[in-house]
Amino acid sequence: MTSALRIGIVGLGRLGRRHAENLAFRVPGARLVAAASPSAEERDWAAANLPGVATVPGLPELLARDDVDAVWLVTPTSFHADHVIASLEAGRHVFCEKPLALEVTDCDRVIAVAKARPKQVAMVGFTRRFDPALAEAKRRIAAGELGRIFAIRCSSEDAIDPHGFFVRFAPTSGGIFLDCCIHEIDLVRWILDGAEARTVTAAGTRAMYPGLAPCGDVDTGFATATFDGGCVATFHVTRTSHRGFESMLTVVGTEGALEIGRGLGHLPITVEKDGGRHVGGLVDFFDRFESAFLHGARAFVEAVREGRPSPLGLEDARAATALAVRMREALVVAE
Repeated sequence: MTSALRIGIVGLGRLGRRHAENLAFRVPGARLVAAASPSAEERDWAAANLPGVATVPGLPELLARDDVDAVWLVTPTSFHADHVIASLEAGRHVFCEKPLALEVTDCDRVIAVAKARPKQVAMVGFTRRFDPALAEAKRRIAAGELGRIFAIRCSSEDAIDPHGFFVRFAPTSGGIFLDCCIHEIDLVRWILDGAEARTVTAAGTRAMYPGLAPCGDVDTGFATATFDGGCVATFHVTRTSHRGFESMLTVVGTEGALEIGRGLGHLPITVEKDGGRHVGGLVDFFDRFESAFLHGARAFVEAVREGRPSPLGLEDARAATALAVRMREALVVAE
């Protein structure tokens, strides 16, 4: 493909707007041509902030256009599987925000449709793999700098929401592990080269949001998974952080350890090796994962334009959903 990839985005909430601005202004080879939302306020935002971009009320209207090569889905998770399938069946390439679906059976439906259309690129937005700090960590691990990996610790903390806005969406979110820990799950599997989890345990509590009780969800969760090859990974996820957002990952091997994400505003990798601590700075330019969103978008566009496979396959997305579902099913709530 020599011309720009013409993209239509569906969903213009907080995250959708970030994707839309990247596609409109920051991704070489991409041209945002249309934006869909059932919200008049969101369509008005698009009209005011995305010059030359047409607005429509939903995915059907977007797919009816003849100037859309690829669909960018930033819709609620409960819609993901059906929206990806509709887009693929309409002959479009698809980028879908994480996770692929709420259930493994829905992931399988998507994969079956995608396999029948091998020339169309389908990618799920596990864009943290494209974060410079995490990509550098993966390079070091793959090079054997840490030896055999035997422990991984993940932490993802969201700031306290005094209004509890997210509670109304919790019943269709898939639970805290699928909604808030899916990136960490994907990163652990990526670091371990796709190793399968043998055992899973999980516990959690509703410390500040009792409104989660009717759907069985929690605001703070802990999970432990053991993986083929002898690695144990722990996951801590919460919506009750007093210090704001923070995402951290610690990887421990027989020859060293590294930590990604400590500190707000800048993101050093701290490597412990040979009796010392070595800090290498990788600085993001807006907030923690802004560059990861951008690099992921560029990777998708380049794959389509150059006729290459998806930079992140649907099978990985299925595996992440499967592990998150196992955590949800294993969850023991402290009352």
